[in-house]
Amino acid sequence: MSIDLSVLDLVPVPSGTAPSAAVRNSLDLARLAEARGYTRYWISEHHSMPAIASSSPEVLLSRIGALTERIRIGSGGIMLPNHAPMRVAEHFRTLEALYPGRVDLGLGRAPGSDMRANRALHAGSGEHFTEMLDEMLSLAEGRYDADHPYAGVKIVPEDAPMPPIWILGSSGASAEMAGAGGYGYSFASHFSPMPAEPALERYRYTFEPSSRFPTPHTILGVSVICAPTDEEAETLASTVDLMWLRLRKGQFLPLPSPDEARAYSYSDMERNAVKENRARHVIGSPETVSEQLQDMAQRTGASELMIVSNIHDANARLRSYELVADAMSTVTAI
Repeated sequence: MSIDLSVLDLVPVPSGTAPSAAVRNSLDLARLAEARGYTRYWISEHHSMPAIASSSPEVLLSRIGALTERIRIGSGGIMLPNHAPMRVAEHFRTLEALYPGRVDLGLGRAPGSDMRANRALHAGSGEHFTEMLDEMLSLAEGRYDADHPYAGVKIVPEDAPMPPIWILGSSGASAEMAGAGGYGYSFASHFSPMPAEPALERYRYTFEPSSRFPTPHTILGVSVICAPTDEEAETLASTVDLMWLRLRKGQFLPLPSPDEARAYSYSDMERNAVKENRARHVIGSPETVSEQLQDMAQRTGASELMIVSNIHDANARLRSYELVADAMSTVTAI
């Protein structure tokens, strides 16, 4: 059985590029992903971050769905505490009506923003994620008793089903809930310092079959930077080194170029921190990347690998996804 590959698009904004152009770059990547056989194309939700233009996944997904025919489209994810549960159900039923059988609804509990943006969104607390999920599904499935205040509320279009639901996690806290609920589970190894194996094992151990997921399905998010040679990939990866260091300092600046990263004066402490962070990234030539991805898939037992590539040059970013697809096309999972 081939290892399924998918795309996670944060809609990165490179320095020197207008954010609106970065949004349009996602359309090119989606078309390439479909042509190269990727399984899914997910878009994350972030707010008030100049480095990331994925503030409206539903809007962008609607356009991407129109430009593609086969690839599944979805959220990776919608941060449920930022929204009224009914609106999430309405948005994704509408997407399902437009692109039947191709839509995924990935849900997370994190804010996807800083505290000021969180207040501006009038977002709720992630502690209420489970209750909000139950409210969304109760509305969508008409579960409320006749005496409930929401009884009789319709999620339109009524004849479009809710898409399959995926629970996103980065620490393992959501794994048991995802398994017990019979949902899909996606672990964010691309930014989480926690190992993926315990969370994925917990999900599989607690999994209860559901109509959408008769068997457990795990997605492992992986940061990948691939170029024709290891040396070229290392140059491209200098972008994520400086980007991560800035994020650690609370600096949400556009994605730096390799030249900007080269010009930055790292302290010894910063160099050590960057070196530690490199463990979360797969960087190199197609051969190097393929070997590491195979190892990750076999070690974690993930059903699918979801690739995120934060690369400054838009063409190099497209090329990275092409090289990964080609390198993994003949790989079989054990």
